[in-house]
Amino acid sequence: MSLVDSYGRPLTHLRISINSSCNYNCFYCHLEGIEKVDDLLTPSEIGIIVHVASNLGIRKYKLTGGEPLLRSDVVEVVKEIASVKPLDLGMTTNGYYLENLASKLAEVGLMRVNISLPSLNPNRFRFITGINGLDKVLRGIKAAIDVGLNPIKINYVVLKGINDDEFWNIVEYTRSIGAILQVIELEPIGVPRDIFTKYYISISTFENMIKERVIRKNIRYSLHARPIYTLDNGAIIEFVKWFCNPEFCMHCTRLRLTPDGKLKTCIISGGEVDLKHALRPIPKPYLIRELIIKANYLRKPYNKLNYLNYYSLIKQVMNT
Repeated sequence: MSLVDSYGRPLTHLRISINSSCNYNCFYCHLEGIEKVDDLLTPSEIGIIVHVASNLGIRKYKLTGGEPLLRSDVVEVVKEIASVKPLDLGMTTNGYYLENLASKLAEVGLMRVNISLPSLNPNRFRFITGINGLDKVLRGIKAAIDVGLNPIKINYVVLKGINDDEFWNIVEYTRSIGAILQVIELEPIGVPRDIFTKYYISISTFENMIKERVIRKNIRYSLHARPIYTLDNGAIIEFVKWFCNPEFCMHCTRLRLTPDGKLKTCIISGGEVDLKHALRPIPKPYLIRELIIKANYLRKPYNKLNYLNYYSLIKQVMNT
């Protein structure tokens, strides 16, 4: 069985936030659209949800936080999900703790990682994250490569006037280690207006910069219709562009699970279905199944009309 929503979009991905805490203090972070919570789902509860989801055709899973590696039982969480033999099991992490955990995570079934890397300059890295941790993250990336996590994706959120001049340096770094670069546009979700207007820059700027060097372009229709470019030096660059891009939402294939057991139908427009009562005190797989189906029914694209709500804000940014 494979679920399809009212707009013809298949549901194939579940993004699982396993905690809401982070050791970074990035000023642009939207915290996955989740509130701070203490009552976290247990590894076995996450496993039950994933088993039901897998039977409904959801076969691709991504662990996030907060910072997922802060959970002391993160290896057990990965092991539970891996038991359903997913088509894809990845994790998004800031990489700070990856050096010591990469091998254990790979052993229990983690397949790949996305690692945040806002700058290759130690001072800028510290300014953005609040942490003096660039060297530690670079060692974590190396550890992930060494244990065979593949593909490695480097997440580069572009910030005007801070790290936008590092684009080619980061392209060369990712090429040199065999990683894929994800260039990510700053989003206004959960970010103060003054911060957004000060640091937003359209990543179309960077797409235009690479045009002369592109030898192949693919579209990742399975997730947001993202363009993926291969350059003449072998670098692979994926652009994650949300603004004035209705294709982004029309090709969404995911639900999000919060650390306390709520399914979010969209990070921007909201909408939740609470699974907690179907898990405690005794898990009820049949009810979890019904609630996942309900959440899929409630999914809707945050379409072009909604993007226009941000038009005046973006216009203001472009004129500054």
